[in-house]
This record gives sequence, structure tokens and C-alpha cells, in this order.
Amino acid sequence: MKKIINKPENIVKEELEGVAVAHPDLVKVHYDPHFVVRVDAPIKGKVGIISGGGSGHEPMHGGFVGMGMLDAACPGAVFTSPTPDQMLEATKAVNGGAGVLHIVKNYTGDIMNFEMAADLARGEGIEVSSVVIDDDVAVKDSLYTAGRRGVGSTVLAEKVCGAAAEQHKSLKEVTDVCVKVKNWGRSMGMALTSCTVPHVGKPTFDLPENEMEIGIGIHGEPGRQRLPLKSADEIVEMLMEPIISDIPYKSGEQVLLFVNSMGGTPLLELYVAYRKAHEIASKHGLKVVRNLIGPYITSLEMAGISITMLKMDDELLKLWDAPVKTPGLRWGI
Repeated sequence: MKKIINKPENIVKEELEGVAVAHPDLVKVHYDPHFVVRVDAPIKGKVGIISGGGSGHEPMHGGFVGMGMLDAACPGAVFTSPTPDQMLEATKAVNGGAGVLHIVKNYTGDIMNFEMAADLARGEGIEVSSVVIDDDVAVKDSLYTAGRRGVGSTVLAEKVCGAAAEQHKSLKEVTDVCVKVKNWGRSMGMALTSCTVPHVGKPTFDLPENEMEIGIGIHGEPGRQRLPLKSADEIVEMLMEPIISDIPYKSGEQVLLFVNSMGGTPLLELYVAYRKAHEIASKHGLKVVRNLIGPYITSLEMAGISITMLKMDDELLKLWDAPVKTPGLRWGI
């Protein structure tokens, strides 16, 4: 294993120390318990937006804390859910009196701990709503989940909900936006290689040089099938067709197309994949009106991609285009 680390048990704390000194204009880092919070929180009269999950998926979630996106993020150990006390303290830190929304990926530990934190926060007089993102069409149940996994739509939900909260919409209105993304977004991923969790010190799974895994999870969970390596166009077809048929999307609809690197895939290859994904969407009569291309929800150094498609309407378009300024995503400022 070759990694640029010191001691595996210190990697999350040292990452957070790096975030703190790199972006003091955007975020503050709280230790014991760990969470990242926007530097101007809490904002009176504004809904607070919180998400979280295991580390190793950067820039999600801590890289998306800032104006127009998350108010706080709770990082667990690598590929491990954060704890209820992290989520509770983050919820209290961003409470501006208008309520707090928890955006939760559908993993058993995340759901259990966020539910516990929400109950504790309500006991302290904070209004909390929660939306569980479960957009992965690859498998119904996985090692970490009951039901579909939460993946790429999480990033999109954090962006549009953050914009809605920035406009001082009510907790119900912001929650409704999140539910719309949950219902209208679908994702699927694949891997060319495994990743190596630092404290484990060896690849999570074995994937021979001439094979690929279709439908992989962001923690290395098994997918739909393991196949001989195919061309880029064939891979994208295997990901796009299940996405398009799942809702199903209808000809004439507007969509956002998100091609994501699992961590080890360069932009050169992402644009090759995006070109084919755009072609397939267009053949189905879909109009790609926005896109996102890059490493936004990763699995350490895994080579592979995921594709997310989100149906768009006028409300989501305006919220997507609204200004955002975070370490990992920024425009319009």
C-alpha cells in the first residue's frame, strides 16, 4: 500500500486540520466531536442544511460546506458513519431558528445515527426534518443498506437545497426541494479497480486487470455483475440505460447530467464518458440543460465512474444556477 499518510488512525483529524488552514474564509472545523461548519453559522432566520458520512468520499461532504450549499458536514472515520453526537452538535451549531434539514444517504449506520441526533435535537427545541437519498439503480439491497444506496444525487440535493435555504425559504419548502431531487434523480457506477482503506492496508476486493464491476457501491460493495473490460462507449451504455428506464424519463424532459470520478479516473476519461452519455440522453429525447463533470463523490483512489441524471424543472434550474462558494464547488460569485 502506498499512501501519503502518517498514521492511519490520525488521517481524518489531520485532513480536517488541513481543511481548517486551507479555507479559514469559508469554514471552521470543530474537533471532539468532528464537524465542519460554515464560518458565518448560525444565520438567523435561515434553514440549516447538514449532511455527513464516512470520510474517503471527498470533496463530499466537508468540501461542500459554505455559502449556497451545506451549513455543516459530519465526517466519520473512513467509510464509517459519523456518530450521533457529531450530528447533534452540528445541528445545534447551524440552528438559526428556522429549523434544520438533514440530508442522509441511505446507509444503515447513517440513517440510525442521524435519526438519533434528530430526536435529541428536537428534545432541545430544534425543528428537524430529514430526507434519505436512495438514487442508485444498480442493486436493491447492499452490504450497507436496506434498499437502494444513496450516491450522486446527494451532491445535487446539497446544492439546490443550499440555494433554497440561502433564499430564506421555510423548512418545509427546503425539504420539498430535497424530496424532489430524491424522486427525480437516478445513478449508477462502475469500477476498474478496488480502493484501499488506510487502516486496512490492502485492497477492499480483488478485481483482475482484464475485468470491471458494473453497479459498484461507493464503499466497494458488489455491483450487478463482473465482466471483461469493455470500451468507454459500452460502459456508458451499461450505466445509462438502467438510469433512463428506472423513473422512466420521458422524451422532451430537461435533465442535469453528472459524470463523476470515483477518485482515480482522470478528466480525460470523464469527458469521453460524458460525450457518450450526452449522446444516449439525446437519443431518448432528453435535453441536457446542465452538467457536472469531475471527482465530487469519490471512493478514495478507486478507478471508475458513476453517472447521475436528474430531471429538471424551472425551480431546480434556478436553484442550481444560484451562487455557491465552498471549497469543492463554486460559481456565480
